[in-house]
Amino acid sequence: MDASSGPRRLWKTRCPERQARATDLLRTSGARSRAFRPQGGSGSAGVHVNGGMPRSRCTAALVANVQSLENSRGVRKHPGVDTADRLADWIALVDARYPERDAAAWDHVGLQVGDPRDAVTAVLVCLDVTEATLEEAGRLGADLILAHHPLLFRPLPSLTPSTAAGRLALRAARSGIAILAAHTNLDAAVPGTSDPVAAILSLTGVRALAPQSGPRPGRVKLVTFIPHDDTARVLGAMAEVGAGVIGEYDHCSFRVAGTGTFRPSAAAAPAVGERQRLNEVAEDRLEIVVTRDRLGAVVTALTGEHPYEEVAWDAYPLVDPPPPPEARDKGLGLVGMLPAPLTLRQVAATLAGRLPAPGLRVAGNLAATVRCVAVCGGAGDSLIPNALAAQADVYVTGDLRHHPALDARTMGLALIDAGHYATEAAALPAFRAALAATAGERGLRAQLLASEVSTDPWTTYPGEGESAGETS
Repeated sequence: MDASSGPRRLWKTRCPERQARATDLLRTSGARSRAFRPQGGSGSAGVHVNGGMPRSRCTAALVANVQSLENSRGVRKHPGVDTADRLADWIALVDARYPERDAAAWDHVGLQVGDPRDAVTAVLVCLDVTEATLEEAGRLGADLILAHHPLLFRPLPSLTPSTAAGRLALRAARSGIAILAAHTNLDAAVPGTSDPVAAILSLTGVRALAPQSGPRPGRVKLVTFIPHDDTARVLGAMAEVGAGVIGEYDHCSFRVAGTGTFRPSAAAAPAVGERQRLNEVAEDRLEIVVTRDRLGAVVTALTGEHPYEEVAWDAYPLVDPPPPPEARDKGLGLVGMLPAPLTLRQVAATLAGRLPAPGLRVAGNLAATVRCVAVCGGAGDSLIPNALAAQADVYVTGDLRHHPALDARTMGLALIDAGHYATEAAALPAFRAALAATAGERGLRAQLLASEVSTDPWTTYPGEGESAGETS
């Protein structure tokens, strides 16, 4: 199905109101927002995107623009929308499981096409958004594609069919298919995209090749005393600058009511009570955890928001318990030890037999002994220095370039390039299973579908039954 015929066929087989609404919003939104401006040309509406707008603001503008249009027109939802999952539910689910804050600074993850208020009845999990996966989503009735690789990865000056990303995004929007991406936030997760390759080799003592964070900063427990009516406001001010964060929770605190006493001097300016008299005030003892690097900012927020002229506070150093032996940091790639030494040939043969990697490439002495293995799913030549620092004998990844490979060999590191697609596609079943478990916990009902489309662009040549030099 090509881009021009697809939407017409889908309008007949899926929800006509949603298809008409998607195209209508694309065509007319330029009149209402600076973020989108329609362009004429060969009967196809384009959408001009403000290239200078940060991704988060651009997404917010898209949502606000669509909501404004719907509200002004009184757009009617299709039957059953009130009982279906919302796209916003799936955005929240993915962010809870694979937080967007874990993505690399250069990455573009999260919602890329769609309205968070739209209904979601089926989700297609895939590696890449291509014409084939959009065709598959339409055929299966999926209204959300959850892809590992972002479709809108590089900034677009305009959203038209003149670029591959623009063409696919327009087709998705016209077909009523939302697109959501979990890229380096999935790569860095525990487990992440590198875990299947590590599991194939039965690596032990696995740790992140490029840990996401350094050593955990020291923590203190900050204790202060606040008039009861002011506690919530002061707590909010401290939390805004980083106090009270424990794991995935913020605003964490404990308070107990008590009585504070003080006697101001004649020169004092008490917020409550009288000078030169012993005053008693109903106060809360507030305890909150603060990292040492945020203590100065938190104390400034405390004293700035507290009503008292002199603010009493104490900071008690805390000792963190040692992490469990099996715990590991989030981060890109993995490094671990083989259960028993193997030759480089044996490692390559194991991967070739278990991964969809018919064109696996090896650089190094095939008879060399391998004990320590570094792994990074996808394109990993930027982590060659990490593999060297970890004293790995071989580095398994994809998309290795010529000169980085030569540099690695000069430094004594063997390489196995199993391909970008092969090293990441192996992680999709676990990705889908994790999403299904979280969806069940949250009561979401949309069907989770696994894409059966291979998006590996390469074909091994000569293939089976062929020989080099054949022309017919």
